[in-house]
Amino acid sequence: MHKQVAIVTGSTSGIGLGIAKRLASEGYAVVLNGLGSAEDVARAKAEVAAAGSDVVVDYSPADMSKADQVVGMVEEAERRHGRVDVLVNNAGIQFTSRTEAFPPERWDLILSINLSAAFHAIRAALPGMQQRGFGRIINIASVHGLVASAEKSAYVAAKHGIVGLTKVVALENAEADITCNAICPGWVHTPLVDKQIQDRAAREGKPVDTARAELLGEKQPSKRFAQIGDLAETVLFLASATGGSITGIALPVDGGWTAH
Repeated sequence: MHKQVAIVTGSTSGIGLGIAKRLASEGYAVVLNGLGSAEDVARAKAEVAAAGSDVVVDYSPADMSKADQVVGMVEEAERRHGRVDVLVNNAGIQFTSRTEAFPPERWDLILSINLSAAFHAIRAALPGMQQRGFGRIINIASVHGLVASAEKSAYVAAKHGIVGLTKVVALENAEADITCNAICPGWVHTPLVDKQIQDRAAREGKPVDTARAELLGEKQPSKRFAQIGDLAETVLFLASATGGSITGIALPVDGGWTAH
């Protein structure tokens, strides 16, 4: 069987890197994409390569805010590998502010990276998937694709958009073995979240453990972080043949956040 090929955007660190490593461990050829220095990219490629045996790992420097570069990333993967079987749209950024003070340029950038990039990648990948009769599109959305929080207008709008886009692509390809699903994480234990906790502790003059407990307690009833590995395993399941009858869903991985 031809080795399956996966693109994972935003995969030089954090959740995306964890997903890429898990896919590599199952034999997927993986195309990484994301920010970072040459050393950061080399480190990520080495980690993904080490996750499996005889793993092919490529890197695309495509800027997710530029439609032509997003399309070019998909086209280059198809030229190099002959196919794209799994597309994981994970790249995203955040900015917080009340709506009346939200900088318009930040709105535009968040919408372009968190929503439009997924559209452009899906649009570029679908013809090949349709020709081969197989594809798995997995969008990393957020609980904020299902519920809202204050001061996150752009992020919430983009993630709600991702959930809607997921449903449309799923319906349009329902008769083929091409699925499109969204995963909606709550608080996930990543270095970026650790920094938020440390900043909160410093700002409020509290111990880091207290700041962590308060952050989780406000939203996540489990009072535990989801782990990157939880999301990677969910992606692997949805990408598999076993997940072939699951399409158009927005699956919370949120410790009960959206059960409120």
